[in-house]
Amino acid sequence: MRALTRIAALGALALAAPAFAHAGHDHREPPGWTWDPWITLPLLLSALTFGLGWHRLYARSAKGRSRLRTRAWLFAVGWLAMAIALVSPLHEAGERSFSAHMVEHELLMLLAAPLIVLAEPLAAMLWAFPANARRAIGAAAASTPVTAIFTTLTGAIVATIVQAAALWIWHMPALFDLALANEGWHAAQHLSFVLSALLFWTAMLGRHGAGASSTGARALAALCLLATSIVTGALGALMAFSDSPWYAGYARLARAPFGLTPAEDQQVAGLVMWIPGGMVHAIAALLLFRTLITPRRTADAL
Repeated sequence: MRALTRIAALGALALAAPAFAHAGHDHREPPGWTWDPWITLPLLLSALTFGLGWHRLYARSAKGRSRLRTRAWLFAVGWLAMAIALVSPLHEAGERSFSAHMVEHELLMLLAAPLIVLAEPLAAMLWAFPANARRAIGAAAASTPVTAIFTTLTGAIVATIVQAAALWIWHMPALFDLALANEGWHAAQHLSFVLSALLFWTAMLGRHGAGASSTGARALAALCLLATSIVTGALGALMAFSDSPWYAGYARLARAPFGLTPAEDQQVAGLVMWIPGGMVHAIAALLLFRTLITPRRTADAL
């Protein structure tokens, strides 16, 4: 049951991520809010589903209410980070600035995704459905194919490779320019970033099944986090040290906000990916390593 509900929730949350083509706006005007129904409706649907299910689950709980409140706060902050990235003026600013676009991606992948994974919203979302629907979902989730797919995709090594591949492939100039110019490809880009981040943090934070919090699993997750820090940092460093813009879609704008040239704007974007992005993964790795060297009683309490 847990496997299918997790996959379904990952998909539902990721549906909030499509941000369509960077065209059709007057770049001389200040960036505004994005009210595209393809973005706002999935965001609202995910919030309503979680809220309704959480309320029902909270009403039936006795000893677990404190934990449920913590999960509600984690989900709320993660959901808000996703909304800021996709609906606030930051999203439209990304149409004229690669560095703003990079901040948007980092909010989605390094803040919203891990917070939502930590919130473990799937049980609450499941309770938003009638009893018959919950039983049907549970029966489907118990099937071997669903369990096998989920287990594979949330394995530490596979999830790390999938996220790294999504980042490097989509930042190739040809594909990134295609995403800037085409609605469907841009939606696919953001969906792949959000889905790969949700799978990655599900693996890193031990939310993918029995044995996920064992010593060996935590050690492997810590190593994968360090590897991710290096891989993403390398991509950011290449951008930061490049003297020419990689992407024609931004180069055509001639000037980014604050008077930056396209090359300078790209260098700032590279620094955003390299330093803050690398630090998040490195700090998460150190926290996991800490659980391996603390006394077992302390580690089990984390």
